[in-house]
Amino acid sequence: MNSNKKLNISNYFKKKSVKRFSLFFVIASVFLIFSKLSNDYKQTIRLKVNLVNLQDEIILQDDSLNMINAYIEAKGFSLIPFIFKKSKEIVVDVHTDVISMPNQFVFDVQKHQFLIEGQLGESYKVLSVKPDTLVLSYSKRASKLVPITLNSSINYAVGYDIKEGFEFNVDSVKVVGLSIMVDEINVLGTELLELNGINTNINESVKLDVSEYDAIEIFPKSINVKAEITRFTEGSIDLPITVKNKPNNIKINYFPKSVTLLYYVDLDNYNTIKASDFTVECNYADIKEDQAYFVPKIVKKPEFVKRISIKQKRIDFIKL
Repeated sequence: MNSNKKLNISNYFKKKSVKRFSLFFVIASVFLIFSKLSNDYKQTIRLKVNLVNLQDEIILQDDSLNMINAYIEAKGFSLIPFIFKKSKEIVVDVHTDVISMPNQFVFDVQKHQFLIEGQLGESYKVLSVKPDTLVLSYSKRASKLVPITLNSSINYAVGYDIKEGFEFNVDSVKVVGLSIMVDEINVLGTELLELNGINTNINESVKLDVSEYDAIEIFPKSINVKAEITRFTEGSIDLPITVKNKPNNIKINYFPKSVTLLYYVDLDNYNTIKASDFTVECNYADIKEDQAYFVPKIVKKPEFVKRISIKQKRIDFIKL
């Protein structure tokens, strides 16, 4: 009985000793790692040059040539990210940091060492860089500006309509690609903007439709479309008819002497409508042989009036 108790006590202390040793070992290892990472190290890292503010038409010929080998000094902590990724990106502005030549950009790496250090951060000290100069070749594609047309299917709620028209944030887009394809494009339409039951202002982003073209790019790829939607109502007004181009030696009598115009207008402008805003004419020069009637036409109307029509489709006349 006593021997069993002694054995259990002995096992207990042995287990406690193993746990303590393991704990001390882990703590010591952590301190050792932190101690090592706190030291300064020298290492070569790869930096990928990313040119920004390029013209849309430009294509870099070989993306593998835009690499810099930088020999740096830094704490071990700062070098940990390079264990998980092969390179770090450096942003270079083509407007301010490179020399532009026909079909080439020249980046003086040695001269811009401060730029590299600034983007790496204070934790890194750049000791040297290779190569001294990067020469990046590029080709330039054809481009031109083309106007935009909106492809839409919009159903308005009863009593509502668009007040003036659609507004685009840009009136044209840049088309870039092979010259043979770019030359063929004179206008670009949007993808279908489909809206139903609209009774509030429209403010939508719509992509340009390039489904017919395989090897072109457009900038921008989408546009913003706006329109003011408001209440509309129908109105009518009676107007006298004016006959033009009648020969002086011919006398006629026509009936009716006036016509009724039916129009669709927004409520804000409904009370401003007056007869002098419209003109309806019959043109004697349009009469064919043996024709005894005029077709009245609206030759003047306010811009804000929509879907205007004449109730009387013909004006009969007789020669006296």
